[in-house]
Amino acid sequence: MYLTQGLHRHVQQRPDDVATVCAGRTRTHAESVDRIARLAAALQRLGIRDGERAAILSLNSDRFHEFLGATLWAGGVVVPVNIRWSVPEIAESLVEVDAQVLVVDDLFAGHVDGIRAAHPSLREVVHAGDGPTPDGMLSFEELVASHEPVEDARRGGGELAGVFYTGGTTGRSKGVMLSHDNLLTSSMGGLATEHFTRDGVLLHAAPMFHLAAFSTWVSGGVLGGTQVMIPVFDPVAVLTAVQEHAITDLLLVPTMIQLVVDNPRVDEFDLTSVRRVMYGASPMSDALLGRAVKTLPNARFLQAYGMTELAPAATLLTSEDHEDPRHRRSVGRAAPHVEVRVVGPDDAELPRGEVGEIVVRGGNVMLGYWNRPEETAEALRGGWMHTGDAGRMDDAGYVYLTDRIKDMIISGGENVYSVEVESVVAQHPAVATCAVIGVPDETWGERVHAVVVPASGATVTLEELHDFCEERIAGYKVPRSMELVDALPLSAAGKVLKRELRKPYWAGQERAVH
Repeated sequence: MYLTQGLHRHVQQRPDDVATVCAGRTRTHAESVDRIARLAAALQRLGIRDGERAAILSLNSDRFHEFLGATLWAGGVVVPVNIRWSVPEIAESLVEVDAQVLVVDDLFAGHVDGIRAAHPSLREVVHAGDGPTPDGMLSFEELVASHEPVEDARRGGGELAGVFYTGGTTGRSKGVMLSHDNLLTSSMGGLATEHFTRDGVLLHAAPMFHLAAFSTWVSGGVLGGTQVMIPVFDPVAVLTAVQEHAITDLLLVPTMIQLVVDNPRVDEFDLTSVRRVMYGASPMSDALLGRAVKTLPNARFLQAYGMTELAPAATLLTSEDHEDPRHRRSVGRAAPHVEVRVVGPDDAELPRGEVGEIVVRGGNVMLGYWNRPEETAEALRGGWMHTGDAGRMDDAGYVYLTDRIKDMIISGGENVYSVEVESVVAQHPAVATCAVIGVPDETWGERVHAVVVPASGATVTLEELHDFCEERIAGYKVPRSMELVDALPLSAAGKVLKRELRKPYWAGQERAVH
């Protein structure tokens, strides 16, 4: 199979049905695919074919959808860029994959000079905004208008489809290589559980660069419904879109769900069209779930647990599972397309109820990390993806997360690796040493918390530390809280005992991770 396969089927079977809605633009499947085939011709002329990489740095839009389809149609590989990264972080990723073309919208056009300076082999930048095309860039719309459609390269199967960046334990993000088969396998597993409405209307409110949203784009492409895009998540914008377009399917993290259902204007909108709400990154409290069910009375809720390396789903907590209080604290059971186990340090499966590392095997497991063979071999040892999450499995196969083996924080649905933040905090002249941990937060699930040992005779405030970090890393990675200590707890081997630092914050909670 190949990711553009659905495009041909939709043009054949429903050419006049609406494919995309964005910013007042409505395009049918026939119109959308025609634009994709024309843009693919332009991308091929720019060198994007046979696995060459094309990147996009943009808010959600119908042009984002067309870029993804056109790059794959041309035979290339998509590289969606994290819009929250700093310019140095963006450039580093583009250099690593040697992206030849970069697409930017109006908001990120100002980043291009800095990116070009750090990535001089970048061949072309395409402007996909509504404003004037800046000097030195190509116009997205002119490329579409000036090229004749080309045949689909139909590159698929085990071939590389995209490189998706995730956090890295060494302080640098890793490029996860996912094939067409990886992404479609995960999509089919989700569709087998009916977590999408057939002939439905999907709202893209979560950022499309993120693999969770990208995976819904893949599923939407398989089913052929309508995909509605709003540029960024905003509670009122979500409520407005649901009412205006009769949205049936939503993907939101629990933080977003809370902001929507608790919005003071929520009662002004008709939300009865919503049939399915997919969420992940953290569980929903019973109280929030109750409010969400009341606000969205016709919706079924489905939680997915996974990671970028799994394209992305491993387990699913179905709508029926949500009705059973015994299962609501779990992350569900293995999705139809995977095997899931809990193993000990020797990778042998543990008896039910014992805590170990969650490992996953299936056709959705990544090809590997871009140019990181040793880390790939370690993560995929024995043919299983080692998630780095600790958990247990009950007799019915439900998986319960208990802790995080990898030193990672999930804040508002974004992965934050402590090592990366620590390396920045430690550069502050008033910091002698530090440790960064995740602590519970009502809004974000977890927040980034810095435990700082000040340098001798020095003082530092949270505001100073925040400003210092914000200049160097993405905003969601910056510590939101801080405590000053005389010394960090160390093991006999001199390793910082982060579990001891986290203990007072997580005391009384069912698990030490969100």
